[in-house]
Amino acid sequence: MKMKLKMPAYGGQAVIEGVFMRGKHVAAMAMRKPDGSIEVMHEELSGIYQSIIRKTPILRGLIILWDALILGTRMITISANIQSAEDEKIEGPALYGTVVFSILLAVALFFLVPAGIGQLAETFLHWNAWVGNLLEGIVRLALLILYVWAIGFMPEIRRVFGYHGAEHKTINAFEANAELKPEIVDRYTTVHPRCGTAFLLTLVLLSIIVFALLGPMPLIWRFASRILLLPVLAGLAYEFLRFSSDNIQSPIMRILIKPSLWLQKLTTREPGLDMLEVAIQAFKRMKLEEDRLAGTTPQ
Repeated sequence: MKMKLKMPAYGGQAVIEGVFMRGKHVAAMAMRKPDGSIEVMHEELSGIYQSIIRKTPILRGLIILWDALILGTRMITISANIQSAEDEKIEGPALYGTVVFSILLAVALFFLVPAGIGQLAETFLHWNAWVGNLLEGIVRLALLILYVWAIGFMPEIRRVFGYHGAEHKTINAFEANAELKPEIVDRYTTVHPRCGTAFLLTLVLLSIIVFALLGPMPLIWRFASRILLLPVLAGLAYEFLRFSSDNIQSPIMRILIKPSLWLQKLTTREPGLDMLEVAIQAFKRMKLEEDRLAGTTPQ
């Protein structure tokens, strides 16, 4: 019997030479160390993860945004430190600075730059606001696809994409109630409807619709609206992913999610059994700690 999980119970993200998995109360990360061994760690989730936001429609999308911008960036930095020499590690203020810089860069590249291009088209080409906003959305979508495609040529990122595929295969296998062994998990697909890539694409596509309806405004207000409406777009994108995951058997829904599944082909690669081993260990640790906190396993 196939298990049906409710979001955001189980999800994850690829990191440097590893995978982290997140449940409702625990995040666990497994990484392949330079000596070939696997290091596994976990932490209990607090703050936004245990707040009323977690059960509030629209607002609960902020958790996915937090995963991508805060928790995910921190986990990637930690995993990078595992692969680095002692004098190359990023810790303390440098770590927090890296997180903040990554967030600002993402917002600037995917939201402010397209907004500026749309404004220039309205000002110098005398396009109306609707067309300028539409151009902005198209530029944002093109930047996202171009960025994902371009970084896929980097050897380090190709390995991260392999671990991304391992993360998806592991979750797909678990949801199919399969035994979590690398040889068995390897039979499953590298795409998943609840993927963070699907979330980002949905967010960008929604931004084209929402921002196109805002009408003309000065540049400063255009920038401000893109930043202030980002949590709203995240919430709407999350609700769509939740709905599509719950109704995946619908022919219409299968058509609607095809673009996100296609984009995942750029952000995932077929993993080796060694990568699957790492992803499985991360998932098992997360699940073990989730069950322990729920009182369903011995202390």
